[in-house]
Amino acid sequence: MFYRERWEKHVRSTTSLQFKFDVNNSPFFVQDNQNYINIVGQKQLNSLKNVSLLDIFLSNQHIVEPHYHQNASELVYCISGSALIAILNPDTKQFLQFQITPGQVVSIPQGWWHYEIAMTDHTHLLAIFDAPNPEVILGSDLLRLTPSDVMAYTYGLNQQLWQQAVAPIQSSTYIGPVQHRY
Repeated sequence: MFYRERWEKHVRSTTSLQFKFDVNNSPFFVQDNQNYINIVGQKQLNSLKNVSLLDIFLSNQHIVEPHYHQNASELVYCISGSALIAILNPDTKQFLQFQITPGQVVSIPQGWWHYEIAMTDHTHLLAIFDAPNPEVILGSDLLRLTPSDVMAYTYGLNQQLWQQAVAPIQSSTYIGPVQHRY
């Protein structure tokens, strides 16, 4: 009886697991039809344990804005095109820059500030994470959500000028440059 109950529990648990998913049906962020990011994590594919990915498409000079992942390391793989991957080494305070082309990868340690810039049209990157749902802190969110009086006081800035400078940042950016209407 014990083995039968274990088997039935195993069958029930595995029949509710998903093993296939179409990343093309999972938009994470869309700027336009050439600059967008699709996502697959545990929320989209419940059989994943400690892995997730972003499928990134960029046109020339578009950037995945500066950010960091507080709970995940990242491996950026170039499928097509060319990209500049920049990471800030928190120990040396130096930016390291790597240009990658198809078949090349860059490893980004957990918690390191980084960004990706497409160097050609039709750049396709795959960002693979060692977490089922990577968390992200975006530069645009830091800039627009930190109170202007705190920024002015901390960095000796004119508060009104700071407010004017960050006023166009109305939401999380993800992919820049942002097309502003002035």
